Amino acid sequence: MKYYLHDSNSFNDEKVTELYIKFGYEGLGLFYTMLEKFAAQEKPIKTQVLKKQLDIGKRLEKCWSFMEEIGLIQSLNGETFNERILNFAGKYKIKNKINAERVSQWRENQAVTKNVTHNVQDCNADKVNKSKVKESKVKENKLKETKEETELVFISNDWQVLWEGWVEHKRNQFKDKYKTKQSEQIAINQLVELAGGELGTAQEIVKASVSNLWKGLFKLKTNTNVTTFTGNKPNNADIYKQRREEMHRIAAEIDRQRGIRP
Repeated sequence: MKYYLHDSNSFNDEKVTELYIKFGYEGLGLFYTMLEKFAAQEKPIKTQVLKKQLDIGKRLEKCWSFMEEIGLIQSLNGETFNERILNFAGKYKIKNKINAERVSQWRENQAVTKNVTHNVQDCNADKVNKSKVKESKVKENKLKETKEETELVFISNDWQVLWEGWVEHKRNQFKDKYKTKQSEQIAINQLVELAGGELGTAQEIVKASVSNLWKGLFKLKTNTNVTTFTGNKPNNADIYKQRREEMHRIAAEIDRQRGIRP
């Protein structure tokens, strides 16, 4: 054995105490020295050889005989041993043999490629549904496009100033506002249509709604009186043609600002 540990309470053993009473520390020293010899050999030692190594004289011979008498050591067929150490050595050999077999088996497993687990990549299946990922990207792109489309578009800065004033009036007077950008853009387009694309008319429409505490914008009432013209009275067909061309021009301008090609 590579090492041997003495029992920490061996002095409390009855036989060891008897040895100490009769031979004192000299007897204890001889006994523990013999134990170390037995542990180193891991087998019984020839009696004559052991006595020569320990230089056993008359005094120690009596101590030797006393240890054999009380059973601390045993002598048989010209050999001396300690039964406890012998049993411990046997168990130690068996344990070493088992460990050696385990190490040998481990090395054989390492030599076989199929048994090397780190070369085998066994991964769980991807739980992410690719179709859902693609659908999510499509929705994200649509939201971006919708956001771009819902930016408010005005014919000019003056129209924007007029509209912002109307929105502020609705918020302060009625605690009301347009729910979405789309609905607000529709309202802007309706104002342009009601005013025939004329900023002055649009201003009069907004002014009328503010003064009458209306929540919406409405077309101005026309005067039923006959209007006197200094020149030739315009033809109704010409007036309709001019209004239609103006509306087409306004719609084209709004589409241009939105970036929509005709």
